[in-house]
Amino acid sequence: MTRIRGRLDQPKEPRRQLLPEYDPEAFGRFSERIARFLGTGRFIVWMTLIIIVWVLWNIFAPTPLRFDEYPFIFLTLMLSLQASYAAPLILLAQNRQDDRDRVTHEQDRKQNERSIADTEYLTREIASLRMGLGEVATRDWIRSELQDMVKDMDERFSLFPAESDEDR
Repeated sequence: MTRIRGRLDQPKEPRRQLLPEYDPEAFGRFSERIARFLGTGRFIVWMTLIIIVWVLWNIFAPTPLRFDEYPFIFLTLMLSLQASYAAPLILLAQNRQDDRDRVTHEQDRKQNERSIADTEYLTREIASLRMGLGEVATRDWIRSELQDMVKDMDERFSLFPAESDEDR
């Protein structure tokens, strides 16, 4: 049985996929927005108000208008559904944040390495300049030497006063 091979220099025809296509970045951004909203006080307040209205409606509304009687099974189902969608979306948002943190950490590490290398280079340069300056006469050193010479000359003149013209 021979198998027909397609040309290798041309791309294959796209296959029909069973799953719908989606943009992972757009879905990730959407999940981050939801996770950010679920972590706010506003969400907790709205969720509390909805549950209170739900319970009060199903307790005090006329019997034909009640849609979820006392054990509130439908409310439990809705909360479970919300939780089952919220948990994976929060995990997806956390994974994306971890990826961003990892990239930031890597950039910080490289920047630190560059800073350390620059600091070491500058330290070596300063050390070589100090070694070179150790052999060079500085202004302060020259000033102190001149002051010492002036003191010596003052001492000599005080010990040996200048001869006047009459003594000669």
